[in-house]
Parts: sequence; C-alpha cells; structure tokens
Amino acid sequence: MRRRIRSRIRSRISLRTAAVAGGIALAAAAAMSAPATASQGAADSSRSSGPAGAASSQRALDVEYFTGPGGHPRHTEVPAATPERLNRAARSLSAKETAADGKVASVIDNGTTADKLDVVFIGDGYTAGQQADFQADARSKWDQMSAVEPYASYKDLFNVWTVDAVSNQSGVSGDPSRDVVKDTALGSYFWCDDIERLLCVDTAKVESYAAKAPEADLVVVLSNSTKYGGAGYTLTSQVGYDGIATASSDHADSDQIAVHETGHSLGKLADEYFYPEYGTYTGAEPDEGNATKLTADQMTAQQKKWYRWIGQTSPDGGTVGAYEGGRYYPKGINRPTDNSIMRTLGREFSLPGREAMIAGFNSHAGVLSSRTATTTALKRSAGIQVSVPKSASLKWYVDGAEVTAANGKTSVTPATLGVPSDGATHTVTAKATDGTSAVKDPALRKLLTDSRTWKVTN
Repeated sequence: MRRRIRSRIRSRISLRTAAVAGGIALAAAAAMSAPATASQGAADSSRSSGPAGAASSQRALDVEYFTGPGGHPRHTEVPAATPERLNRAARSLSAKETAADGKVASVIDNGTTADKLDVVFIGDGYTAGQQADFQADARSKWDQMSAVEPYASYKDLFNVWTVDAVSNQSGVSGDPSRDVVKDTALGSYFWCDDIERLLCVDTAKVESYAAKAPEADLVVVLSNSTKYGGAGYTLTSQVGYDGIATASSDHADSDQIAVHETGHSLGKLADEYFYPEYGTYTGAEPDEGNATKLTADQMTAQQKKWYRWIGQTSPDGGTVGAYEGGRYYPKGINRPTDNSIMRTLGREFSLPGREAMIAGFNSHAGVLSSRTATTTALKRSAGIQVSVPKSASLKWYVDGAEVTAANGKTSVTPATLGVPSDGATHTVTAKATDGTSAVKDPALRKLLTDSRTWKVTN
C-alpha cells in the first residue's frame, strides 16, 4: 500500500456511494453527507459486540438499492451492526474452532505489502469444517473479478489474502426466507431493512477480522449462499481500507458487486445512474472524474475532465462524450458514456473509468516491485528479481549506463549485467515505465514510472 502516492492522486471528497442492479444493493449515498468511519471495534475479540459494537449499532449507514431488474434505485439507511434479533448465539466455539478462527492465508503473493494492492476476502456462514470451501470460493470470486478490465491487465499489482471466520452455523440469515436466522461470525443477513437482496454485515466485526491480515486495502466479504444479493460500503476504517463489498459466495453474478464497489473505493468514481425526482443539479463542479456540468465542447475547449477521450470508442459500448444524467441527477450532470459498470452491473468500465481505476491501483501498488532489498549491498553473484505489469517496459543500468541486452529481463545478477570485479562499489538500477494506452493524463503517466537501485560490492 503506497500511501505516499495515494495521497497525491486520490480524490479529496469521500464518496459514501455505491450502485446496484437487478436487486443488488451497493451501499453509501453520494458525497452529500459526511464519510462513514468504521467502529473502533477492531479488537482481537471478534465475537464480542462490546462498547464498539454498541456504538456502531446506533450509527446508520446510507445504502442504495434496486428493487428488481430495471427498477428505480432508492435510498435507505441500515445499522452498522447486525440487529440484535439475529445475534442468537447457538453456542460458543470449541477450543479447536477458536484456534482456527482468524487464520490468515496467502492466496496470491505477487510481492511485499508495501509494493502491492492487498485484497482481503473474509468468509461468513462457513463452519470450521467448511473453511476449505471458503478458500475455494475466494479464489473463484477473485478469478471472476480479475477477469474484468483493467484488473485483467494488472493482476500482478495485487496480493490476495483470506481470513477464516468460523461460524457456528452454515449459511446466512434470511436465506432462503426472511425468518431464517443463522449464527455467523459476521452477522450477514438478507432482508436488510426489509429489502430481500440487500446483504448487510456487522462492519465492526468485519474490521476485527480484516485487521488480522498483514495489510487490507480492499475487503470483500463472501457470505455462504447461492442467493442473489450483496452490498457495498464505502467507509474509512481504522485498519486503512476504504470499502467493504459483500457478495453471495455461490451466485455467478455477485462478483459484479465487488467490481462496481471498487469503482468507488479505488477509482473514486461516481454512480452514473439517476433518480427522476432529483431534478436538476445546481451545485459546484463535481470532484469525481466521471461527472461534470460541462458539455463535450466545453470540456474540450477548457481541457477539463475526460476531454482527452471524447470521440473515442469505449469498451462499454458507444462513443465517449457527454451523456446527460449521473450522480443521481437526471439534469445538470453529464457522464462519459451511456451505460458503463458505474450505471449498470455487468458492464465494462468506460475509457475514463479505466484510467481512474489504473490511478487507483497505482495509489497502492508500484509499477516496479522487488523482493530484493535495496538496504544491503549485494555481491556480483547475487540474484535480483523484479516484477512489472505486462504493459510496462523494463530497463537495466550499471552505474547509470543502460545495459540494452538485459532489457525486459525480470531476473538478473550484477555479474551478468557487466558489473566489474575491481574492488569498487557500483550501482545497478532497474527502471520500469508503464506505457499503457489506457492512460492519457500526463500527471498520472508520471506516476507510472518507477525504479530501484542496488549497491554492489565485490
């Protein structure tokens, strides 16, 4: 998680937003209200509600939802904690179950947490004997998420972790019917706020498990269910992640919830759908990169927002321009394309949306990463390994002179690079530049170059 870069490129405005389609709810209302802050309940006792749980139960989070396919989205509020009627503990965990509870595993290890964007999956409604099922579900869900662009082109920027949350009972409250109550570690439940497809969790309990991972930049809760549903919270946690996405583990379309949610938490993108009753937007120019008061001609003339993309064919269909309606307003706000994933689940990110996502990826991860420490001098025979995205070029230098024969190699030794055995100290530098065509913003492109330098002694 590269906070240094993150602070330079992330939006100043904290969107408590999300979107939903076909009965899926993605939480948090627009930037019209103050950002939610997760409870201090990231204590080791993940089973106890305690004072933190009590405090969070009194705090409401805004959510948005669709009542059904093609339905109009609506706002509602839900408690941050699971309602007391659903917290019926059947029994305490056994000593063996307690030992397994909170176990952390590395699913994908592409580098150090400092160099990568760390995704943490936490399971709910899985008993001690079902944790292998959770592990398999987490891998499957990440495969689905990372198949979407620009994730697909930047898989190497991610680490993926799992945290086992041992539940007393298998399944989720509200599945298959609203009267079903399950004793689970995170209190997942359908029929949240009387909305069948809204799958809520106790956010303080989620945080207590997420805190067990080495780093949590993005958190996904997989609830053990085949029922279509989910939610997405964009909040600021004490652990450091900006959002929680919940999804049914075994529904084929639930991955889209998490992908859309990351459009908010990573891409700082606004929702692109609207409510007729909101009327005309008359406020200031939005901070989000996919919402503007300007027309296409005005963006071009003023060189603002997504003007560099106007007229180009977008992967979500159609041409980039200025389409009226977005950020919940049918008038006064324009969006880049007619129907991206920020408007409808199952779609692609628009060209401006992809660029924003790449910016988000690089606020946590580096173009160049390496497990070979730069703090200690290397011998000529020592191996140096680096990792770069597929779209990046890689060059090597010895004492500032480029070694063209080694360009593109991710594993070298100082000796093979030509470092002389003369008793002097020399330097080896690796420099990577991501030349992706998905980025047009010069300020962002400057961040897509990184380097590492090692001292070499004989």
